[in-house]
Amino acid sequence: MTRRTERVGTVIQRSLSEFLQRQVSDPRLGFFTLSTVNTTPDLSQAKIGVSVMGSEEEKASTLEALTDLAPRLRKHLSGILQTRIVPKLIFELDRNLDHGFRIDKLLLDIERGEKPANDDE
Repeated sequence: MTRRTERVGTVIQRSLSEFLQRQVSDPRLGFFTLSTVNTTPDLSQAKIGVSVMGSEEEKASTLEALTDLAPRLRKHLSGILQTRIVPKLIFELDRNLDHGFRIDKLLLDIERGEKPANDDE
């Protein structure tokens, strides 16, 4: 990632987080955070990682709502970004939080002397 794409990604993350918090009230939006923004070198796309607390249904609902809001969010960014192109917004579920919780649980089980639970069963 170049310095330019990093700067644009940071601006997108901050702007969208603030806009979603203050200007959008969609009941489908659960408790979420925009965790990462990766833009393509030509700034045509921005993949936005979304961490969502809740069930799989709540995660799906939040992603659906964000995808539906993408044109409105892109229009908002057009007034903020000082670029010729406003990236197409692609929202993806960021599962790093889930992995972190799983690792914590496994470590806690080991610390207690219990056999770690296998979630695949």
